[in-house]
Amino acid sequence: MLKKRDLHECHSLYNLMTDPAVFPYVRHKCQFYEQYLFITKQLIAEEEQETCISRTILNEMGHPIGTIDLYDIVNKTGFLATWIGTRYFGKGYNQRAKESFFTELFLESNIETVFLKVRKQNIRSKKAVEKLSYAKLANTINHQIYKSINNEQQIYDLYQVERLDFLEYSKVIQHEVAT
Repeated sequence: MLKKRDLHECHSLYNLMTDPAVFPYVRHKCQFYEQYLFITKQLIAEEEQETCISRTILNEMGHPIGTIDLYDIVNKTGFLATWIGTRYFGKGYNQRAKESFFTELFLESNIETVFLKVRKQNIRSKKAVEKLSYAKLANTINHQIYKSINNEQQIYDLYQVERLDFLEYSKVIQHEVAT
């Protein structure tokens, strides 16, 4: 479902990313394929420097369908960015990708908190985050971060996922599967 980023999938991902339903919500808005290739090289380098963790989301056939990143990693926290091609909307890939990524972050890395900033008008993303029982609306819990991402006007809602909350959720799911 997730794999480390490499340059071989850039062409497929670029074509998915430039869709008008996806492009406005992508963190790195690349106008040309070469620019997307350059950004992907940068992300790979940032991962080596441990300031970013970036993965390609794959479908059942192993084809790239989107990306998921943890960026601005500082003091065991970072911000999540995710996008999926329109052909894959509404098929559960987003939630499965997040759960897989959180498992990697919280079990294989020293990440404690993941922040998600979601545009208030992006109803699709807000609904996706609100389906995650372990994600909390953090506009008041982490008001300083909320203010920093909305320094000029209130564009984003802030959500957060804590390691312990996610691990507790994982235990409940494992127990339900076992019984």
